[in-house]
Amino acid sequence: MKSQIVSLINQALASAVNAGVLPDECQSVFIGLEATKDPTHGDLASNLAMLLAKPARKPPRAIAEAIVAHLPANSLIRKVDIAGPGFINFHVDRSAFFQVIPEILEKSGAYGKAAPESRSRVQVEFVSANPTGPLHVGHGRGAAYGDSLGRLLTAAGYQVHKEYYVNDAGRQMNILATSVWLRYLELSGQSFRFPSNGYKGQYVVDIARSIEQEQGDRWVHSAESVFRDIPADEPNGGDKEIHIDALIGRCRELLGEDAYERLFDAGLESIRTDIEDDLREFGVTYGQWFSERSIQKNIPDALERLKKNGHIYEQDGAQWFRSTTFGDDKDRVVVRANGDFTYFASDIAYHLDKYQRGFDRIINVWGADHHGYIPRVKAALTAMGLDAERLDVKLVQFAILYRGTERVQMSTRSGSFVTLRELREEVGNDAARFFYVTRKTEQHMDFDLELAKSESKDNPVYYIQYAHARICSVQGKLSDTHTSENLNPAELSEALSEDIEKQLCVQIARFPELVLEAAEALEPHQITHYLRELAGNFHSYYNSHKVLCEDSRVQDARLKLSLATRQVLANGLSLLGVSAPEHM
Repeated sequence: MKSQIVSLINQALASAVNAGVLPDECQSVFIGLEATKDPTHGDLASNLAMLLAKPARKPPRAIAEAIVAHLPANSLIRKVDIAGPGFINFHVDRSAFFQVIPEILEKSGAYGKAAPESRSRVQVEFVSANPTGPLHVGHGRGAAYGDSLGRLLTAAGYQVHKEYYVNDAGRQMNILATSVWLRYLELSGQSFRFPSNGYKGQYVVDIARSIEQEQGDRWVHSAESVFRDIPADEPNGGDKEIHIDALIGRCRELLGEDAYERLFDAGLESIRTDIEDDLREFGVTYGQWFSERSIQKNIPDALERLKKNGHIYEQDGAQWFRSTTFGDDKDRVVVRANGDFTYFASDIAYHLDKYQRGFDRIINVWGADHHGYIPRVKAALTAMGLDAERLDVKLVQFAILYRGTERVQMSTRSGSFVTLRELREEVGNDAARFFYVTRKTEQHMDFDLELAKSESKDNPVYYIQYAHARICSVQGKLSDTHTSENLNPAELSEALSEDIEKQLCVQIARFPELVLEAAEALEPHQITHYLRELAGNFHSYYNSHKVLCEDSRVQDARLKLSLATRQVLANGLSLLGVSAPEHM
């Protein structure tokens, strides 16, 4: 309905321009049309005349009068009036509100979606957790947000590519490999103090056990040979970082590079596969799992690009990127004195690769602790001559899980954490996904386990799904005896005479517009709020008005309104990766 009125306004502007009443500039302005707060002011209002005052060089009210005078006649509009300084108020014919019912029933699952791939190419990279352990409940929020965002952008017509950046190179993976090897040695009967900076979760022991089954004792070395001359660990007055780095070196030395690489890959693949399975079970899939190791060969070319532009210098044997030139708080090392590339150097090459793949917009979903990383990445992009504005970074605060009043501490290194899989098993995928996206990503979130499991109207996902199931139940009761009538909007308007029925139509008609708004704002939480409000309004309607009634035309009209509402609920839940059950 709004799009139809906007089209009429455009026709009026063109007609007024052709008549010489308004200048040509008046045809290139955005036409805003909003629902009125006061019903006496009509149903929809536009402030277009005020926006055109400057280009038209006329008072807003005179512009409004010109637009209204040139509006084509249309049965959609009952009356148009001008209020205040020049607001154009549209009083819409009541039957127009009910056009949305047959539209939704015809489009079904496509309602609310733009034409496929009608917009630009967008890459959404999210989760990208180090494959050093299972995903925990903190990662779950980024997963639910990133996947919902991808679904939302797809519905808005964008070509979306979802990607997971696998950090399969660097020090943390070496710590994991060494941790697995040390657990393998323990399984063989060796006794020693496990390093304080090693990975201690049960999953490390499980990987070590699989290696033991495959390799037997071929990779076993005595504890004495492993720890000989290794600097002291932190509990013994040493430095835990120096201690673990020395153990990594000893592991590589004793095993040899070939065996060490097989050890490294065994740990990596075990955890990466577990992460992929966990996310797939959570309804999250990717177009690509991008390996950090695969980008290593591109790093020299990326750094050479920075060098040619004069943004790399040498100091203390290392190579530095002059990021302060572009607003970063300090310059950054890209090549260490020992010749190793830094993680930042890998990221520079990875982001260059994203741009070279031709994405029009790049969205990174990072944990909030990466806030300081944004300026240096954008600095590198600018220094390479790329448009850093094409990169959006959404920071996601980790969800904080509570059991009662006690907060559960999470640490991948210590192994004391609640996994995403454990959370899903306790509250279910639907509740987990919905709860994760009910707030803006930058806001802290306390995850209430008891609420997520409850079957009450206080649990938003249950409340919404129950509305959908309720409508399915009504349809089931009528399936054997009811013959649907083809009621046109005017007949629907006559049969659906209650104000709440018109309000429901207004609300479900807004869904396509909301999808576009939420996609542009990168805010799936707008959908959760909308669905909760729609479910609440339907429950109120259902409780006060019988769908199954004696008047067959009223019954048929109410059923059609209910089915249209059900379709919007299902389509909205689908955008969030949440199911729409037929029975509760």
